[in-house]
Amino acid sequence: MEENLFRKENGVYPEAFLRRMKTLLSGEYDDFLRTTEEAPARALRTNPFKLPGGVPTDAMCGALALRPVPYAENGYFFTSEKIGATPWHHAGAFYVQDPGAMSAVAAVPVPKGAKILDLCAAPGGKSHQAIVRAGREGFLLANEYVPARAKITVGNFERLGIPNAMVTSLDTAVFPTLFDSYFDLVICDAPCSGEGMFRKNELAADEWSEGAVLASAKRQAQILHNAAPLVAEGGILLYSTCTYSPEENEGVVDAFLAAHPDYRLIPAADAVRTVTADGITPPGATSENLSDCRRFYPHRSHGEGQFLAVLRRVTGAKTPSILYKDASLPLTKEENAVLSDFLGSTTAELPSLVFRKHGENIVALSSDMPVPKASVFSAGVCVGRAEKGRLVPHHQFFSAYGAFFVRKVNLASDDPRLAAYLHGEEISSEGEGGYVAVLCDGIPLGGGKRVGDRVRNYYPKGLRV
Repeated sequence: MEENLFRKENGVYPEAFLRRMKTLLSGEYDDFLRTTEEAPARALRTNPFKLPGGVPTDAMCGALALRPVPYAENGYFFTSEKIGATPWHHAGAFYVQDPGAMSAVAAVPVPKGAKILDLCAAPGGKSHQAIVRAGREGFLLANEYVPARAKITVGNFERLGIPNAMVTSLDTAVFPTLFDSYFDLVICDAPCSGEGMFRKNELAADEWSEGAVLASAKRQAQILHNAAPLVAEGGILLYSTCTYSPEENEGVVDAFLAAHPDYRLIPAADAVRTVTADGITPPGATSENLSDCRRFYPHRSHGEGQFLAVLRRVTGAKTPSILYKDASLPLTKEENAVLSDFLGSTTAELPSLVFRKHGENIVALSSDMPVPKASVFSAGVCVGRAEKGRLVPHHQFFSAYGAFFVRKVNLASDDPRLAAYLHGEEISSEGEGGYVAVLCDGIPLGGGKRVGDRVRNYYPKGLRV
């Protein structure tokens, strides 16, 4: 690491990094340098799985002072200082995400019903952004190599009520043994040197070195190579980083295109092009159109640094194939009976679902995607466990399908019972006994069981305020 650091109020910047940026940006360098003294922009994306059409409620708009992010569907800048403590965050009404990070998925077409793989998914922002656009007809496989980060992704997916996703923790080298030419979109948001995040993360600056840049580029090239056979013909491979270095960005893309003639670099969506700079051509590059790569800079648009390249597979794909057997199991007769009794008494007009056994849990799958054998952290939506002739429901089922419950307790965001519920307390509610979905401003939050005029609290202990 460099001994001398350039220190600003909001960050620490290695001198060698700044020298590289001055060469890279030329006449724009002073504008970039000024942003190091500014507070980062803050943004969120509303969640259409919880909010119809992704439209924020009037209460959210007023409390959070939302302003649209012009290039990202459902994206909004906000000003709240404690947004994670709001009841809408607990209910999964939105996902807080840097506006620069939003630009990557916003740059690509995502058709309804798309099959999506995110190879480096944690904490899940880009995964969620993509599956929202694919809709309930689509499917998402979110992979994260680090198990602890995979668990964080599972928690985010549960809060967001994503109905059609699996989370795995596998080395990306394994995936070509599982799939061949299968996915419409593969996202490769590769681990990087993190130069674009220095303003938010001093540790990233402390750990930066030119050697780390080169090591990251080598790792990124391997991950991108592993992704190549997974994309269907006509499908998209999205490569992104949160760094500025040409070695990790255009250099990786150029080498990939040279090694994979079945891919072409194509232009990003116009809305993203207007807020980003062209890619650069590093010395020795063989590709002719690296300017179609996009660079998101904080002095050009509000947000942290981001790089993206949209790669389309134009030839050479095989018949889309899944190369493994389903590790989930059919339900036993007893489990089917328990599940039928539970659903019949709690829900109405559920979407078309397939119910299987994964581990000790009954899960609801919204597609025919088989469950891999190893390192699966979640599969579909966990309904619950069959115990002693009854089904004990899981929080994820309340979160994902609370809108379909026949008994609901809908609490306004300023109702004191809502704060009590988030604390794990019983709350008062009159009505028919049985399992209920608890909602905040109409947004599924969690569940409970009504006994008399009280609702026993099923909100998980680890999530309570």
